[in-house]
Amino acid sequence: MFFCSFSISNMNNMKYLSLLLLFPLLVYGQDFQPKPNQGDLITHSHYSLSYIEQHEQAEWVYYILTSAMASGPIERTDNFRSDPAVSTYSASKKDYLRTGYDRGHLAPAGDMTINTTAMSESFFMSNMSPQLPGLNRGAWKSLEALMRGWTLDNEKLYVVTGPIFESNLGSIGENKVTIPGYYYKIAFSKDAEKMIGFILPNQKVSGSLASFAVSIDEIEARTGIDFYYQLDDTIEDRLESATNPDLWNFSIKKVQKRSINGAAPTSSQCLGLATSTGNRCKNSTKSKNGYCSRHQAQVIGK
Repeated sequence: MFFCSFSISNMNNMKYLSLLLLFPLLVYGQDFQPKPNQGDLITHSHYSLSYIEQHEQAEWVYYILTSAMASGPIERTDNFRSDPAVSTYSASKKDYLRTGYDRGHLAPAGDMTINTTAMSESFFMSNMSPQLPGLNRGAWKSLEALMRGWTLDNEKLYVVTGPIFESNLGSIGENKVTIPGYYYKIAFSKDAEKMIGFILPNQKVSGSLASFAVSIDEIEARTGIDFYYQLDDTIEDRLESATNPDLWNFSIKKVQKRSINGAAPTSSQCLGLATSTGNRCKNSTKSKNGYCSRHQAQVIGK
């Protein structure tokens, strides 16, 4: 244990410092969590975020991605709900209802498969941002899967992701959730000493993901956020000014999920019943309880 003396006049800074000391240093060791720029710091078990009340979403979400996080046995739950840790109340599911926008994960559910707590918390509405289906189900989904694949080559990736409030597309819902014009995602491999950043517009895009790679300096300029400031200045300047997609494998294979006992799970037909017809669901699932994500609620009481 160590002690230090300091003087902080701003209570928000005090809150930030105390939470920083608790998360995730005790779990992971070194931490590269950004400082809140405009938002309030919220800490969950496997990710943290800076929540901006004005936009009803996070300006950044930060977590440490490992192969264990990306290939765990826990199935997607889809239990979207407001985040109780947001003192000003987060956006709600109703804000997205019949708007044409997806509840786009910032920290993907696919990166939170290590345990039920991580998976459940990934569905807090504070972790969502309005994304057009063409992006959320296309290039954004592919980018998420690509980064999970990179954990096969890198022990840890320090990931930051969030919206860029440029050329916004209006707002949705009673809470006036801002529809960002762009999104960014950053990965840092400390062991390999390399970084990569991406900026994608909030629309359906085509082309190689590598074509959307940008320097971290550009993302900082467009968000006002100082990423990886904990690094030595010389190293930070060198890594953040570069755009080197050739250092990363863009043909990586999909991460294979594990079952509870460590073996690769096998698929089976969902045991759930379709509410519209009463017939057995035709979806396949690798969930241990035999129910797909749509019918997890039917497990209760069985």
